[in-house]
Amino acid sequence: MRDFKKYEIWQLSHSFTLEIYKHTSNFPKEELYGLTSQIRRASSSIPTNISEGCGRNSDKEFNQFLNIALGSANETEYLLILSKDLNYINIELFENLEKSINIIKSKIYKLKKALSNTL
Repeated sequence: MRDFKKYEIWQLSHSFTLEIYKHTSNFPKEELYGLTSQIRRASSSIPTNISEGCGRNSDKEFNQFLNIALGSANETEYLLILSKDLNYINIELFENLEKSINIIKSKIYKLKKALSNTL
């Protein structure tokens, strides 16, 4: 069994999720059960799936959870675009968060590729 806390990608995605929670606390109250909830769930799904995959018995199973994490990262990226377009976040914050989510996506992809070489 792998220790998910030792994976850089888990650490990055956990920190990113904390940032999302921080910044979405300023979203309009009417978005609490809409966009605020959705972007928080999507971002937290990334480290959640990495940690769950680490508890699985095979590289193949871990890879499947990384697929789910990658999907959640893509969902998060879209929700960031939507948040920017609705003027809930400014362009500077959007660019910083977009850069972070793209780094996370790249690292997930590289880990998946490394796992695929062992399958």
